[in-house]
Amino acid sequence: MAAVTTRGPAGGAMSANTQGRRCGGLIRHSGCAQLALLSFSMYVVEITLRLSPVPVAVQRKQLEGANDLYSTVRHALESGEPKVLDLSCEKDEHKRISLLSAEILAVQMYEKSATAGGGKRPGFSLES
Repeated sequence: MAAVTTRGPAGGAMSANTQGRRCGGLIRHSGCAQLALLSFSMYVVEITLRLSPVPVAVQRKQLEGANDLYSTVRHALESGEPKVLDLSCEKDEHKRISLLSAEILAVQMYEKSATAGGGKRPGFSLES
């Protein structure tokens, strides 16, 4: 058996003991795909706007980026002074949105997993 360390889609290191064939520079086996799938997650910051039935969702690859965005929106809510928040996409810097902080009602952050189940549900739930 060989120990293999690879990089997942989010850049995190993964390791697995494998006994398989070499394919394209990597040792592949049936467990690698499952391990890679389980380790990939995104973090979503949802912003609820006044008189809008659909929240604005901004995704971040790293927890630190999501926490920073959540903190920025929360501080804008706490300040009470209307100001414009400029948000952009990590993947495509040309995708941007500007929001007036006075129109923000709520902000929430949750993890969105790449598994078939969709990961953790947003909000507060007694279900695991």
